[in-house]
Amino acid sequence: MATAAEHDGHALARLLDELGKLPGIGPKSAQRIAYFLLEESKTDVDRLADAIREVKEEVHFCPICFNYATGDTCAICADPTRDRSTICVVSEPRDVTAIERTGSYHGLYHVLGGVISPMDKIGPEQLHVRELLKRLADGSVKEVILAMSPNVEGETTASYLNRTIKPLDLTVSRLASGLPVGGDLEYADEVTLGHAIEERRNI
Repeated sequence: MATAAEHDGHALARLLDELGKLPGIGPKSAQRIAYFLLEESKTDVDRLADAIREVKEEVHFCPICFNYATGDTCAICADPTRDRSTICVVSEPRDVTAIERTGSYHGLYHVLGGVISPMDKIGPEQLHVRELLKRLADGSVKEVILAMSPNVEGETTASYLNRTIKPLDLTVSRLASGLPVGGDLEYADEVTLGHAIEERRNI
């Protein structure tokens, strides 16, 4: 039968193990977070746990653009003031957040749900490419902005989409240079990303 000390040690080890699964959290960071939670009041910890449960229960993917949503569609797709003649294609929902922070773009989005990566066995069929083409078919969209991160997978995905969309006789543009090569869109500062959107180039 486990002693109280062994039980406490097991509970802490389990917490450290779960925290260590979070992106960007190494063993030392997991330890700091775990000890912080131990020192917090039960009320504060319960509030955090409730927030995590709530976000898993209430947030889902928008059926139109695949951004995060809490209603039938995301707030951007539901906004009648957005420019519906332009769609900005991004890899992940967090890229939508990064672009929205710049205040430089007022159109719609389409989230692919990843990038083409043969090493990870991810091809176009694993992404929301078919749904994008369906959105472009009604003729209301005039420009598609390809806003993938400027790394190998992002460039591969942008090239594929450009070839696929070009026959539809739409303007296809790419974010301007200035973003760090090999970096992720979500880490670009707002000024640089804003300029990249405003100075986008046709391809």
